[in-house]
Amino acid sequence: MLGTTRKRCVSLPAEGHGHGHFHPVSFDPTASEPDHYDAAPTAGRAYRIGIGGPVGSGKTALTAALCRALGDEINLAVVTNDIYTTEDADFLRRAGVLDPARIEAVQTGACPHTAIRDDITANLDAVERLEEKFPGLDLVIIESGGDNLTAVFSRGLADSQIFVVDVAGGDKVPRKGGPGVTTADLLVINKTDIAHLVGADMDVMTSDAHRMRGTLPVITQSLVDTPDAPAVAGWVRSLL
Repeated sequence: MLGTTRKRCVSLPAEGHGHGHFHPVSFDPTASEPDHYDAAPTAGRAYRIGIGGPVGSGKTALTAALCRALGDEINLAVVTNDIYTTEDADFLRRAGVLDPARIEAVQTGACPHTAIRDDITANLDAVERLEEKFPGLDLVIIESGGDNLTAVFSRGLADSQIFVVDVAGGDKVPRKGGPGVTTADLLVINKTDIAHLVGADMDVMTSDAHRMRGTLPVITQSLVDTPDAPAVAGWVRSLL
């Protein structure tokens, strides 16, 4: 197999797992697994936004904030993904941010990217159940379980993607790249209120994020300071 860097190609041994196929080794920070699905037509259905990011970055809190900010304006529903539990859906229901019937939970049983990129059937089924129960939905937010920097949504599932990182992971995270950071339609740097407590330099973090993403937008936020995530909510409104 060929592993690639930005400057040269090197020969590397094939990485097999004993089940009849091989994965290429890539060092391109924007590379992700192939998308097996074509982008889904948007006519006649709810717009779908995927929210992904590492464990603990604040995906569920951002989802709750968007429900609070947008729930009275638009016809909205949510699908959550967890590996073994329905913890994120239960959190949203307890928080009272939406009618509990508007929240569907998917248990992936494997790494979350499996259900948001590789086999999106369970998530599509959840979205369809919501559209049947609530005709005329404007937006479905699909929250991924916590995953690594390579976890992106299939365009067959999400029309737009938000990737969330947080300062507690260190100010090095944006420059590490990965398609979550470099290709998501919006990058959110979360928990800025604790940057001084964890030694994260926000100037470094934001400049690296813009350097890695080019013209794609970056939003920094603290849900402690702005509980309704106004900047991200405004970005969502611009899509609708």
